[in-house]
Amino acid sequence: MKSKYVILASALLISVATFAQKDQIKAAEKAMKGGNSQEAATILQGAESLITNATDVEKAQFFFIKGNAYLDLANKNVDTSTNLSLAAKAYQDLIAVEKASGKVKFSTQAATSITGIKFKLINAAIADSKIDKHADGAKKLYDAYLLDKKDTLNLYYAASTYINAKNYDEALRLYDELKTLNYSGKGTSYLAVNKLSGEEDLFTTAQERDRMVKLGTHEKPRTETLPSKRGEIYKNMALILVEKGKTEEAKKAIAAARIANPEDTSLILTEANLYLETKDFDTYKKLISEVLQKNPNDADLIFNLGVISYNAKNNAEAEKYYLQAIKIKPDYVNAYLNLAILKLDADKVLFEEMSKLGNSEKDNKRYAILKKQREVVFTSALPYLEKASELDPKNTEVKNTLLSVYSALEMTEKKKALKAKM
Repeated sequence: MKSKYVILASALLISVATFAQKDQIKAAEKAMKGGNSQEAATILQGAESLITNATDVEKAQFFFIKGNAYLDLANKNVDTSTNLSLAAKAYQDLIAVEKASGKVKFSTQAATSITGIKFKLINAAIADSKIDKHADGAKKLYDAYLLDKKDTLNLYYAASTYINAKNYDEALRLYDELKTLNYSGKGTSYLAVNKLSGEEDLFTTAQERDRMVKLGTHEKPRTETLPSKRGEIYKNMALILVEKGKTEEAKKAIAAARIANPEDTSLILTEANLYLETKDFDTYKKLISEVLQKNPNDADLIFNLGVISYNAKNNAEAEKYYLQAIKIKPDYVNAYLNLAILKLDADKVLFEEMSKLGNSEKDNKRYAILKKQREVVFTSALPYLEKASELDPKNTEVKNTLLSVYSALEMTEKKKALKAKM
């Protein structure tokens, strides 16, 4: 007899708990309708321990109201980042419950809200980066990736943003995750302007983007072809490993990446750059030759070889590559600009020596010689700067450099004409 009373008492407790959770869900719903999302969130926190014994329908309703409450708080700028994460978790729990029960009521709305949260996180991350809060931005981008793991671009951007935050351990962890996923980033990007923020949002598919355009939240849809990002990923991984004193590990990582992706020339460039950093010039030259054999007429590739050579202080080789890139692509603005910079580098030493000279007869003679040498330097850079300015007339950096050169060469008329255009 005693055991029967225990069973009856337990049933009564469950029954009381069921009524209590129903009352709390109703109270939270009423608070939401009254615009008091903080009160709704507090009520639901009290009901959290009771929800385990609720029916699937009640669980779904509980998670739906919970998600709406936290999302409303985030929209009111109340602890935005935390509340967005809590809202997303509630909506995900709701979808899981309805999927398991086979009774779908709130999942479609929840999925739409999750998509909205994802874009809020991305836009908030962009805003963080603009004010140098890179660590906060990186976390938001990673949270956006966790909401939609098909959109691996957010994982890539999160890793890159951790680099900007100088949190190299976290960046390396995310790059490892990208490596495990065999992420390349090569493909097509579907974009549209968010009418509310004025910023471009990225969509996983054309259908998803077009749906948001039809709903009226977005406009100006466009499609962009994306090149492979493997080279950059492995380059950053290698640089982090080298920084940690793990040079051999960095070399192995890139060698393994190349075996897995034999046609990705960006990885060969990355490997070449690593051997350049470690001053293994023979291996570096061998890899550069391999790159050129694969793509002898790739202007971008040859330009990058020029940059690598310039960074290695091999100006003669850099000039050769820049000129080769221009030969393939005559309107290559950056190649002209880099050639001009390369030529103007020689002026630094001449200017420093001139600055140290006094007013003696000997110094004055030396000054005259150095002045002529500077004129030769400026004259050699002039055609490349003029061409770069012609090809990119809105580039103020090029124009300002060109003004300085005109001034140094006493080309008054050309200087006046350029100033008038500016």
